[in-house]
Amino acid sequence: MWKAFFARHEPHCGSVLVGLKSGAGGMLGMGLVGGAAAFTQLPLLIAPFGASAVLLFGHPATPLAQPANVIGGYAVSATIGLLVAVVFPGAWWAAALGVGLAILAMLLLRVSHPPAGAVPILMVVAAIDPFELGGIVFAGSIALVLIASLYHRLPPRHDYPRRMA
Repeated sequence: MWKAFFARHEPHCGSVLVGLKSGAGGMLGMGLVGGAAAFTQLPLLIAPFGASAVLLFGHPATPLAQPANVIGGYAVSATIGLLVAVVFPGAWWAAALGVGLAILAMLLLRVSHPPAGAVPILMVVAAIDPFELGGIVFAGSIALVLIASLYHRLPPRHDYPRRMA
């Protein structure tokens, strides 16, 4: 029984070079977003973007890392997070409600992006205005997708975004 908990279901990355490129891509993507944060004085460097970088640079072929999922998932979650933060200001349970509604909406719209599930929590508990945070989430998600799109053109190349069959 315990064997199932520790079995590795993730395929091998292919080579050390691919792993190094993925790690460097994540560092570059987060570095550019962090640099933009420092330059604009906007808190663009939010924790969910680090999880997105794992998908965008480490698993670019997965459906969860495709541009529609990343940008759409963040847009849906930010909208729902904004809604619950405005309708239920200061209510701790609004974060849980927002996460549940974001999951539902992402599944129904077929734009699931797991890191975006954290956005309603940020909207409810962050000291920053939820409207400003919504813009930051949207801009950051677009920036990460653009960086990943360019980065995956470097050798060893990845087909990103994935082409429709």
